[in-house]
Amino acid sequence: MATVLPILAFQIIIFFLISPSIILVAGEDQGFARTLDRKLHGLKKEKLSHFRFYWHDIVTGRNPTAVPIVRQPSNSSTGFGFVSMIDDPLTLGPKLSSKLAGRAQGFYASASQEDVGLLMVMNFAFIEGKYNGSTITVLGRNEVFNTVREMPVVGGSGLFRFARGYVQARTHTFDIKTGDATVEYNVYVLHY
Repeated sequence: MATVLPILAFQIIIFFLISPSIILVAGEDQGFARTLDRKLHGLKKEKLSHFRFYWHDIVTGRNPTAVPIVRQPSNSSTGFGFVSMIDDPLTLGPKLSSKLAGRAQGFYASASQEDVGLLMVMNFAFIEGKYNGSTITVLGRNEVFNTVREMPVVGGSGLFRFARGYVQARTHTFDIKTGDATVEYNVYVLHY
C-alpha cells in the first residue's frame, strides 16, 4: 500500500498537468468535427495584401501558354462550350520580358450562351520572394468585354492558407488576329 500511494499521486498530478493541453488541442469534440485554437496552427493576425501583376495568355506561336481542350460548337456565337487549359506567365510589368512573379495555372471555359462570359478556375502559383511556393486560388465569372471584371479569391496555400478576397482584371492588350492577351490583375487578399 505504501508504494501504491506515491504512484497514484504521481498519476493524478500527471493527469492534471496533461488534461488542459488535451482540451486545448482537441477543442470541442463533435464526433467528426472539432473547434481548434488558431494559434496552434500559426494563424496570428489577419492582414490585407495587394498584388499587381500582368497575366499573359498566349494562344499562338511555338510555345502557347493556353491550349484548347474542348473546341466550341460551330453554332455558338459566344464560344459557349469552349475550354482552354492555361499555364500563363504572371509578370511584374506589362511586357512578357518583365520579371516573372509566378504562373496562372488552371483553365477557363466559355460558360454563357448569351454573352462572352468565362468561368475562370486558376491558381496564381508564385515563384518570387517570400511568396515562393504559395498560391492564391481564383474561381469566378469573367465577362471579358467589361472594362473591369471582378472575381473572388476562394483560398490559397502556403502563406495564403485561409485566404479570401477578390481580383480585378483589366485587359491591357488584346490582339484580335491572334487571340493573345495581356491582362492586368489587381489582387486584394486577406490572409494570415
